[in-house]
Amino acid sequence: MGRKEDALEYHRRGRKGKLEVVPTKPLVSQIDLSLAYTPGVAEPCLEIAADEEKSWEYTARSNLVAVISNGTAVLGLGDIGPAAGKPVMEGKACLFKKFADIDVFDLEIAEKDVDKFVDIVAALEPTFGGINLEDISAPSCFEIEEKLRQRMRIPVFHDDQHGTAIISGAGLINAAELARKPLADIKLVVSGAGAAAIACVEFFCALGMSRTNVVLVDSKGVIHDGRTDLNRQKASFAIADDGRRTLADAMKDADMFMGVSVANTVTPEMLKTMADRPIVFALANPDPEISYPDAITARPDAIVATGRSDFPNQVNNVLGFPYIFRGALDCRATTVSEEMKLAAARALAELTREPVPDSVIMAYGGKALKMGPDYFIPKPFDPRVLWWVAPAVAKAAMESGVARIKFDVDEYRNRLMAKSSNAAYSIMQAMQKEAQRDPRRIVFTHAASPRLLRAVQQIVDEEIAKPVLLGRMDELKQLCDDMSLDLLDRCEVIDPRTAKNQKYTDRLYELRQRKGMTAFNAQAAIQKSDYYGAIMVDRGDADGMVSGLRLNYPEAVRPVLEIFGLQPGVKVAVGMYMVILQNSVKFFGDTVFNIFPDAETLADIAVQMADAVAGFGITPRVAMISYSNFGSVRHPDVTRIHKTLEMIRERRPDLEIDGEMQPELALDASRRQAAYGFSRLTKSANTLVFPSLASGNAAYQIAKTVGQASAVGPILLGVGKPCAVMQNEATVEEIVNMTSHVVLKAQQASQVRREPKRA
Repeated sequence: MGRKEDALEYHRRGRKGKLEVVPTKPLVSQIDLSLAYTPGVAEPCLEIAADEEKSWEYTARSNLVAVISNGTAVLGLGDIGPAAGKPVMEGKACLFKKFADIDVFDLEIAEKDVDKFVDIVAALEPTFGGINLEDISAPSCFEIEEKLRQRMRIPVFHDDQHGTAIISGAGLINAAELARKPLADIKLVVSGAGAAAIACVEFFCALGMSRTNVVLVDSKGVIHDGRTDLNRQKASFAIADDGRRTLADAMKDADMFMGVSVANTVTPEMLKTMADRPIVFALANPDPEISYPDAITARPDAIVATGRSDFPNQVNNVLGFPYIFRGALDCRATTVSEEMKLAAARALAELTREPVPDSVIMAYGGKALKMGPDYFIPKPFDPRVLWWVAPAVAKAAMESGVARIKFDVDEYRNRLMAKSSNAAYSIMQAMQKEAQRDPRRIVFTHAASPRLLRAVQQIVDEEIAKPVLLGRMDELKQLCDDMSLDLLDRCEVIDPRTAKNQKYTDRLYELRQRKGMTAFNAQAAIQKSDYYGAIMVDRGDADGMVSGLRLNYPEAVRPVLEIFGLQPGVKVAVGMYMVILQNSVKFFGDTVFNIFPDAETLADIAVQMADAVAGFGITPRVAMISYSNFGSVRHPDVTRIHKTLEMIRERRPDLEIDGEMQPELALDASRRQAAYGFSRLTKSANTLVFPSLASGNAAYQIAKTVGQASAVGPILLGVGKPCAVMQNEATVEEIVNMTSHVVLKAQQASQVRREPKRA
């Protein structure tokens, strides 16, 4: 987890908060303005006035959800109020957008009275296509949802109840199969009787569990009919008083335990009293009722899920709400019916039984994933969830009679598959997961940087790498104390100016003595952290290096090229940026090294970039960028690209590459197909090779500044050792991401050791 200051800085830097509103139509001329507002806007207004259903066609309503809370039960923070809950609601909005491309307005309402709250929300119906209720305390949340569902003709979904129920329900279907226990026979004990717990039990019963086999336990003990302190929801699950009072009493001979309560309420001894092959869902966050390792140790035959991402089978609501609303919005459902929720759970259960693609396996440490005790719930970053769950939900809506429109579900699934680009936000997750699998020793130069130290704190907390910091201990300690960081006891610190290492000096002199460096120069240079760090990697005392931040880029990259040289078989070093847009990821190069490459060099750049993109689990589709389209201009610059393509196709006939073409055609597959149907690119290009350093560098900076893209890099290709050279303005997030990439390259390099050629 990041430190407090990182979280605060994330929320306040630049535009405050996490959301903005962006027009979806052009507003650049008087004509645009007259269409968007007066007088043109009157036309859709009149159409909607005549038929309110037209609001789905002429407004953003069909893709707009309200995330609404009164702040009475925010995460684990309790009743902190609507203003304090707003960051959570904005975060929920971000998840809707990232995972299902759904727009959200978050609404924090200062009202605790149930009926007044309901009146406020119900009056908003003309604005939205759906309502996601969030972080509202029980029992008010039950009443609010029930009343809103009766009054509104759009989906109303309280995620704290139904989200957990649907995901855990999917897990239950598969866990019961693994345990070889029919749902109707399972004896369930539940720790907790709040909104989520009640909703889960109701949902389990809808899936086929017998209500008479369920025992709920709240903070006062077993819920039985002799108690007089029960609300309506709890009373509906009260069992006959048979003498059982504690959770330990209830768990004897139970087939399944589910915890939606607080940490450490279950002991290993309790698990040992359960029936054979027990199912254990310990869902309290951040610490479960019993930890995954303790549960498996106590009962090796147990089938275990938790709410944590660092153990198998995470029950994560993000597997549900984005895709349920996606399906509900697209068929314009009037509610989220029970059939839709059941369809979502069954779709998730079925997806788990499918072969898992390599891209998902890479995102989760490279370990094979197959239906079994360690994998019976899909992973949150599995992009297939979108086109499995949303169509199932839409189909159930149509079949249960709550959909306003009907369509071909198979065609809908294909549209979602074509639209989906979860790679844009899962690549970084994949790199970090792979780095955590086998952290490597990475040296950080010029470590006395607040941003770098905050990044290193995250790196050691998340076990991405084993950092070696180059700098003065007293200076680093002062900075860490000032920022409340506790990383120094988990990192090695070396001061190159006082370190006595003649072997490093000798090695530097050996490498550079015929490149103009004297022994005296080598002695002076090795005291500089860039050279010291590079020699550490060269000698194998570190696996990779992260430098930059203080020097200008040419000075920072010089030691890397002088000491590491180039990989065998490559012609030049290449600087590539990963440009992450809202729903896609593109790769730009060369943006760092080659000012005006000839055809042979340009071919080498393109092939290196394509191989690097493939290394991220993405099929490279390469466009050779120009001001000309397929020979529309005759000029030596264009001829150079034609020669480049000939060389690449001879070397790599399997590579999907074409050009020369303007960026607009490279990125718009439909326009390219209409104008140039012969193009070999089957989809929008994701790898853009620019004809000069000036054009490539300008393009990525424009995308970052004007297009509000996130640019990760420069990613160095062709260099002889794993390294990253950061720009001066690199953020903490970028440093962490690039360190993960360096660790990944170090892991790969350890498998094949080759002597690089020197620059």
